[in-house]
Amino acid sequence: MNTSKRGLFVTPDGKNVMFTFILVSSLFLLWGFCNGMIDIMDKHFQDELGLNKSQSAWVQFAHYLGYFLMALPAGWVATKLGYKGGIITGLLIVSLGGFWFIPATHIQALAHAGRVSAATAFVGYLGGVCAIAAGLTFLETVANPYTTVLGDPRYRATRINLAQSFNGVGWPLGPIVGSIFIYSKDAQGHSTGSQTLYIPYVGVAVVVLLIAVIFFFAYVPDIKAEDDYRLDDSRPGVSRSLLRQPHFVMGVAAQFFYVAAQAGIFSFFINYMTAEVPPIPALWNSTMAQVSAHSGFLHNWLAGWFETSPAGLLCISNKGAANLASVAFVFFLVGRFTGAGFLRIFAAHKVLGLYALLNVVTTLLVFFKLGWFSVACVFLSYFFMSIMFPTIFALGIFGLGAKTKKASAFLVMAIMGGALLPKLMGYVADQSNMSRGFIVPMACFVLIALYGFYWPKLSKAESLQGLAAPGSH
Repeated sequence: MNTSKRGLFVTPDGKNVMFTFILVSSLFLLWGFCNGMIDIMDKHFQDELGLNKSQSAWVQFAHYLGYFLMALPAGWVATKLGYKGGIITGLLIVSLGGFWFIPATHIQALAHAGRVSAATAFVGYLGGVCAIAAGLTFLETVANPYTTVLGDPRYRATRINLAQSFNGVGWPLGPIVGSIFIYSKDAQGHSTGSQTLYIPYVGVAVVVLLIAVIFFFAYVPDIKAEDDYRLDDSRPGVSRSLLRQPHFVMGVAAQFFYVAAQAGIFSFFINYMTAEVPPIPALWNSTMAQVSAHSGFLHNWLAGWFETSPAGLLCISNKGAANLASVAFVFFLVGRFTGAGFLRIFAAHKVLGLYALLNVVTTLLVFFKLGWFSVACVFLSYFFMSIMFPTIFALGIFGLGAKTKKASAFLVMAIMGGALLPKLMGYVADQSNMSRGFIVPMACFVLIALYGFYWPKLSKAESLQGLAAPGSH
C-alpha cells in the first residue's frame, strides 16, 4: 500500500470516498432532527393528557423500543444487502412512520371530541414514534460502523465523531421546529399543538423519500472492516465469538448506560428549565423586549419565552424551554466538532473517560441545586456528552472484521437503555424534584468513565491504532 495516499477519507487501497462519507453523514443530521423533536414531546403530553413525568417517559420507551426490536433485523439486512441496502430500507421505514402521524393526529381529534380515550390517542402517537425509531435503527446500525471504514483506519474515531457532528446540527433544529408546531398557541392563547404536531413529521417523510432515491443511484461501496481479532478465521480452535471480546461486551454495557443518561437529560430538560430555574429578573425580560423591538425575527422568536407563575414570579415558559433546548444542543454540536479534533491528537478511550468523569461532576452539581450555577452545569453536560455515543461505538467494534455489522446491531440494541432509565429518573423527580433526578445519569457516567479508562486492558490494545500484543487474542 502506498502510505502517501493515506488520509482521513482515503481507504487502504487508495480510493477517496469523501463524497460517500458526506452522503452518509446526511443521515446523521436526519436522525438528530427526529430525536430533537421527540425530546420535547414529554411536556406536551403532560399538559395535554394530564400525565406525570414517569408516565410521559413512555415517549422515550416507545422510541427506544423501536431500536431494541429492530437492531438485530437491521444487522441481518445489512449483512445480506450490504450498507446501501440497509440504508435504503431504513429510510423507507422512517418515511412510513412520518406519514403515520396524520392518522395519529386524527385520533387525537377524536379524543378531544370524547369519541375515544386520551390513552388511545397517546398510544397512536407512540406508534408513530416507534416506527420512526425502527427506521432510524437501520440507519444507525449501518451508518455508524460504515463511517469507521471510509478512510485510513487510524482515524476511525475521528470520522465517526465528525459524522455524528451532523447529528449535532440536526438536533438543535428539532426543538426549534417542535416549539413552533408542538407548543404553538392561537390568538386566544389556547394550545394548538395537537392539531399541528403532524406537520414536521410529514415533512420528514417526504424528505426521506428523496434521500432514498439519491442513495439508490449513489456509489456506496461495501468495504470490509479490519479483523484484528481473527474473528473471520474458520480454522479449528480459533475463537470467533463476539462474547469473548471484553471490549465489545463492556462497550454494549457502556452504550446502554450512555443512552440512558442522554435520554433522561434530554427528555426532562424542559421540566428542569420550567421548574428548577430560579425566578427570572424582570430586567432580563425588559432588555430582551427592547432588543426584539428592533428586529421582527427576534420579536417572533422570543415571544412567549417567559410567563408569570401563580406566585407572581417571572419564569421560563414551555416554549422558552423548548428553544433553550436548541441552545443546549449547540453546546452538544460544539462538543462534537471540537471532540473530533481532540480525537486526532489524543487516544479515544482517554477522551471518553475524561468527558464521562467531567459529566459526573456536572450532574452532581445539578443534584445539589446551586441555582444558576446548576443551570449552567446542565448545558455543560450536553457538551461533555457529545463525543460519547460515537466514541463508545468505535471502541466497541474495534478489530471485529466481518463481525462488525453484527456487533453494530448489538451496540444499537443497547440504545434500549434510553427506554428504561428515564422512567427511573422521572420516578425520582416525581418523588422529590427534577434536580434530584439527575442522580440517575450521574451513576451512568461513572460506569462510562470506568469503561473508557479500562478499555486498553479489555481490548489488549494501547489505542485504536492497533493491538498492543498482536495475536494475544
